[in-house]
Amino acid sequence: MTVAWYAHLKNLSDRAWWVAALASWGVALFEYLLQVPANRIGFTQLTLPQLKILQEVITLSVFVPFAVFYMKEPPSWNYLSAGFCLMGAVYFIFKG
Repeated sequence: MTVAWYAHLKNLSDRAWWVAALASWGVALFEYLLQVPANRIGFTQLTLPQLKILQEVITLSVFVPFAVFYMKEPPSWNYLSAGFCLMGAVYFIFKG
């Protein structure tokens, strides 16, 4: 979803908003076609809160390199801090 939500800011900034929306919806549809079955399979082994935290960890793991390398945003200590917070969330949600 990172690409669907943010890539148009760099690649389609000179186009009408609806062009960016259509491109983003196309990318999002493809990602949802993968995500929905993955959630259904994951829910057979994990709880709903575990699935959500896992999704957030994956999102941050994808977003940080995307922001730094693709969007050319300067790295920030906030990324590291958010990562530590998510590690705490993973610990608490997965602990027995």
